[in-house]
Amino acid sequence: MNESGHRSGHQRFFSLPSNKRPTYKMNKWWGYNLVTLLSMFVVCLHCHDKEQVEGFFSQSGHTNNWAVLVCTSRFWFNYRHVANTLSMYRTVKRLGIPDSNIILMLADDVSCNPRNKYPATVYNNANRLLDLYGDNVEVDYRGYEVTVENFIRMLTGRVSPDTPRSKRLLSDDRSNILVYMTGHGGDEFLKFQDAEEISAYDLADSFKQMSEKKRYNEILFMIDTCQANTMYSKINSTNILATGSSELDESSYSLAYAQHHTDYDIGVAVIDSFTYYNLEFLEKVDQTSDKTLQELFDTYDPAKIASHPGIRSDLFNRPLDKVKVTDFFGNVQNVELTKSRYPLVHQEDKNEADANILSAIAPLQNTTTKPHIVGHLHHSFLVEKKTNTQYWIQSGFGVLATAAIGYVIAMTIV
Repeated sequence: MNESGHRSGHQRFFSLPSNKRPTYKMNKWWGYNLVTLLSMFVVCLHCHDKEQVEGFFSQSGHTNNWAVLVCTSRFWFNYRHVANTLSMYRTVKRLGIPDSNIILMLADDVSCNPRNKYPATVYNNANRLLDLYGDNVEVDYRGYEVTVENFIRMLTGRVSPDTPRSKRLLSDDRSNILVYMTGHGGDEFLKFQDAEEISAYDLADSFKQMSEKKRYNEILFMIDTCQANTMYSKINSTNILATGSSELDESSYSLAYAQHHTDYDIGVAVIDSFTYYNLEFLEKVDQTSDKTLQELFDTYDPAKIASHPGIRSDLFNRPLDKVKVTDFFGNVQNVELTKSRYPLVHQEDKNEADANILSAIAPLQNTTTKPHIVGHLHHSFLVEKKTNTQYWIQSGFGVLATAAIGYVIAMTIV
């Protein structure tokens, strides 16, 4: 109190002996440290949780995938180019891209060529283990429809109003696009049916228009032809990754020297080397795979391919070891796929529960789709379980952090 008997405005309402004050200072010190430790723990938990979420979802930012697969060669002796393209077609379909998101352009129908000893078939192996043409192939541009003009119009969206949906690339700024081309080429050009050619400048301009019109999120451009690497030398649009089969002044070869890749019954090579070794890697990939494009590119061996493949990534914004193969060759997965079912019930009740589920959906679904539907039920449970767990963890530590802050405020007032 001051001399007049009144309390000073800055003084506390009560005071304690001076020998007690260090105890409160010590309590404050412990309070501050407790809050600091809890805050650091919550931040670490948030970072770990964020890493788990980011690991679950793709980081490319895309919501849909498209594939543009182009064979530009005509004539029977270019059988391998058709097989190259159909092999890629089969791969992207196997990894989940539907036909509605695939533009397939084949300049020649070798399956119906009179020289084909095995009519209505196309094989990429001399042992003829897999018919590439016999599994619901939907060709969008065929024969003389495969032109430079149609290709560029399809990429840029400058098609006539009467163009059917199957011939349109209906992509947007959330689309990842695989553009695969094969045929005969040279220094900065690729021939279309021995009648015309597309230049590296034409290709770069098409990608530039696509960028300006927001028709893609990322593009993977892959080309298998002689001097292929020169075809992506003029590209200057962002978010484009490119790879080719051969350098300037270098040919790209078929696997004619390998006995199991030359079919002597039909008299031609059935696949190109660069495409073959890409497929060799892709055959080991499924929709749940975490394999990256860096791993794919690391398999390129000039000694095996018989040419020097090239990779251009300076326009691409993501590190290649973070780009999943399925970001371009597969479909977008918004749920976690598991190979085993989640045990919703005890083992002894499992068969009865499955029988009840199947009997409930039997009037609506045929027998071939029942396991698929049951799988979706389990996948939904997994996602919901993870979401609930994250919610309770975050809520619990939020309460702790709030309590700690309240404690500090109380000690400060005291």
